[in-house]
Amino acid sequence: MTDLKIRDYDSITSFLGSWGPFQRRIFLALAISILPNGFIGNYIVFVGDTPPHECYIPENISLSEMWRNVTIPLETVDGISKRSSCSRLNLEMVSNYSQNELIPNVDVNVSEIPLESCVDGWIYSKQTYQSTIVSEWDLVCKNKYRAPLITSMHYVGVLVGAFVSGQVSDRYGRRPAVFLMMLLQTVATTSQIFSPSWEVFTVTHFLVGAGGFSNYIIAFVLGTEILDPKVRVVFCSLGVFLCSALGYMIMPAVGFFLRDWRLLVASMAASGLIYIPLWWLLPESPRWLFYQGRVGEAEVILRKAAKTNKIEAPQDIFTPAEIEEVLTMKDKKYNISILFSNCNVFSTTIVCSLLWIIIVISYYGLILNTSNLHGSPYVNSFLSAVTEVPAYIIAMLLLQNCSRHFCQSSTLFIGGVMILCVNLIPIDAPEVAVFLEMLGKFGVTASFCVVYAVSSEAFPTVIRNTAMGCCSMAARIGSIFSPFLIFLGQYYKALPYILIGSLALFGAALCLLLPETYQKVLPETISQMQQMCGSCRRRGNKEKEGENEENAAGYQCQESRM
Repeated sequence: MTDLKIRDYDSITSFLGSWGPFQRRIFLALAISILPNGFIGNYIVFVGDTPPHECYIPENISLSEMWRNVTIPLETVDGISKRSSCSRLNLEMVSNYSQNELIPNVDVNVSEIPLESCVDGWIYSKQTYQSTIVSEWDLVCKNKYRAPLITSMHYVGVLVGAFVSGQVSDRYGRRPAVFLMMLLQTVATTSQIFSPSWEVFTVTHFLVGAGGFSNYIIAFVLGTEILDPKVRVVFCSLGVFLCSALGYMIMPAVGFFLRDWRLLVASMAASGLIYIPLWWLLPESPRWLFYQGRVGEAEVILRKAAKTNKIEAPQDIFTPAEIEEVLTMKDKKYNISILFSNCNVFSTTIVCSLLWIIIVISYYGLILNTSNLHGSPYVNSFLSAVTEVPAYIIAMLLLQNCSRHFCQSSTLFIGGVMILCVNLIPIDAPEVAVFLEMLGKFGVTASFCVVYAVSSEAFPTVIRNTAMGCCSMAARIGSIFSPFLIFLGQYYKALPYILIGSLALFGAALCLLLPETYQKVLPETISQMQQMCGSCRRRGNKEKEGENEENAAGYQCQESRM
């Protein structure tokens, strides 16, 4: 057996062509499967928004019109005077003054009347929403931490789902894992409609997160492994992200007409019906089957694909040498520990994970901040979604024509600079601040698209889904904190922008440590991975680091050269 007899998987399956009916079916089916993720990932912007509110003054309390108007004190927020949301004048004292026919600020100095909390509850403005989870369960004032906590628990669910689904996908297959996560997402979203309390809603929102983002990741990996390299970049940008952006654009339109939070969640749950016909359209990844030693099953799918494309498959799709190689590997099972057992894999995982954390905290921070921007939250959310379309197109063009270093670094740099510039805009020009934030969102969104391609190309097939799941799991650290990062804006308005912008600029420099994968063959085994800059260094003339997947002593870490 010689090395010449062993081809890489893309060469083996090149007989299928690049863009036949089979590839178009896979592309379309996976793109459709991602459409509901645009709804599910962002509806909390409306469902969990806090409407203007103030203390409720019971109607049975006898107050004159003058005293009723001053019972809610004024307070200054961001330089603007408005009625307090969390306090009122002591109602017993105000009622006594009113009954004695005293005039506020004439007979009584109103500023000297002690304040009390909203012991009778709150009244909420219905100008924008008929109801939200905040208005239904009074998640305001001393309980206002609960709203970002609910969102954070959603991202904790994403973290857990990414970890579990990555293991399931690599061990049991892409297809069963993706449909399991689709089912979990749909069932959990449906159960949210009937939540009797914020605690139950939090649990169901955790499960929505566990299912929602996991099927997104697995669908991305499935498309990456099935589609031809020439189509792969288009799929990663237009197929995956553009469909998610389309769902994101539809979501504020649906929210505009369904302003009761339960009705909005019901429409989100109904989007899960899209998944049903996909059961008959999506096959297992033949690449994954082949490298699991299930050569016969892989051949069946490839021959069906050839028949669909009206192409005659070779009599022997895989050579005996290729079959022998994968059969020697079939009993080798990988779990997350493999990411820490080799210095090159470990270093690549760390850098990719940090990039994901930076990009995700920036991306979701900007999404969650749309309801805090000047103007209608529906318009701002739609504009935020619209910026993703050119971002994904630009990302696709960059990925097709430029090095991965340039793609990742330039998009993060643009996003970071634009977000930092928001702080320089005077308070009387809010439209300019919104415009700059949308430009920042454009850069961060493009970087989000790029980091998927960069990460999936850096890791080999045998651990790709586990590695992508680990990166996604690490990124949830960022998304878990992103609601509280925006929450900090209530204390210092510029702080979220400073943090997001600074992190993006740091990521623009960090990504340069990763190996360049532009126009490189997709690695199948750990030994085929490229060395990361400075990831492995010799400690002596005879010392070797790392291991490959067949022999623990067979993989040697080489010192990268710059």
